[in-house]
Amino acid sequence: MLTRKQHELLMFIDRHLRDTGFSPSFEEMKGALNLKSKSGIHRLITALEERGFLRRRAHRARALEVIRLPENMAPRPSRTPKVQDAPLGPNVIRGPFAASPPRPAPEPANDVAAVSLPLFGRIAAGVPIEALRDHGASVDVPAALIGSGDHYALEVAGDSMIDAGILDGDTVLIQRAETAENGTIVVALVDENEVTLKRLRRRGNSIALEPANPRHETRIFGPDRVRVQGRLVGLLRRY
Repeated sequence: MLTRKQHELLMFIDRHLRDTGFSPSFEEMKGALNLKSKSGIHRLITALEERGFLRRRAHRARALEVIRLPENMAPRPSRTPKVQDAPLGPNVIRGPFAASPPRPAPEPANDVAAVSLPLFGRIAAGVPIEALRDHGASVDVPAALIGSGDHYALEVAGDSMIDAGILDGDTVLIQRAETAENGTIVVALVDENEVTLKRLRRRGNSIALEPANPRHETRIFGPDRVRVQGRLVGLLRRY
């Protein structure tokens, strides 16, 4: 599953490749996504590479290749002539978020049913994740947003993950897990008393918890100090 910013960047790169034959510059990508620094673009590209959507061509500047698109995980089709899309403005979110043309609304099915998940409080330092749970609180989410396994919802506090499309006050959907692939956004328990939502990176014998905001620093710990408590699988937001 891609975050909103990852999806926007992938679609922008794909459209630019189709229109011009070469990939956009980092400055163009930064402007298109309305980010303040190029470091956020670097992190988004790295995440898309790790998930198999992008490839960087070695020894060539501005050489990104779209391998697949998120709609059906199929290989990217070859470039064909088409009318140029309007440029993606820095304050515009293009929709719907799909690589293929709009389709008729699906027939009602089980995947539109709601699932009730336990709602934990605002993620905060100083307490294990279980201590955040309000046993009287829950949130209903579409069943299609989550897969198999045990899940819970968690309210986000702070702006440390804004470049991953996770804002203060958002409700994230977490699949309970004790392990996670490199680059996955996880709920991590540090030193058995601090809970945080960050991107997990393994660096040799150490574990890095990376924010998605250049104003926050990456924190590095020994492997025995960090315990994964879940993986991010979805997000809910009210406007």
